Amino acid sequence: METTRGLAAFLRARRELLKPADVGLPNSDRRRVEGLRREEVAMLAGMSTEYYLRLEQGRDHQPSDQVLDGLARALQLDEDAGNYLRELARPAPRRRARSVPERFDPAVQTLIDSWPLTPTFVVNRNMAILASNRLARALSRVFSPGRKHPARSVSRARNAYALP
Repeated sequence: METTRGLAAFLRARRELLKPADVGLPNSDRRRVEGLRREEVAMLAGMSTEYYLRLEQGRDHQPSDQVLDGLARALQLDEDAGNYLRELARPAPRRRARSVPERFDPAVQTLIDSWPLTPTFVVNRNMAILASNRLARALSRVFSPGRKHPARSVSRARNAYALP
């Protein structure tokens, strides 16, 4: 959504910079807008006024190459500004952050194994079980290392045995 707002703001700003005389249109004294009208930009770009309005309002998300070329021509964009227009219209996909491999200190396993009377398990930030002691595994296989989201599994099991 943010990208369509950027494209819309860019189109409005560039339209306001151009005067009718800059693009070969007659300049009348009765203009309410400083720059070109939306209808004029649409006509110069070879598209309907309604479609241009959707672009300028950020309601269209995938303008074609022909549309972008027409807009660049109509707004008299240089190569850099034309490339910027294309970047706004089709931003590069966001790269996902690389997942950092979990580092687990074996000393933690030794520590929780030394608690024979306390069921203990260690989770990572994604709630996956990294380690558990024997008592925790004896209570439920949910607490075995490698399992994800033990709380969900426990709540499902609890609901399965709930009395009506």
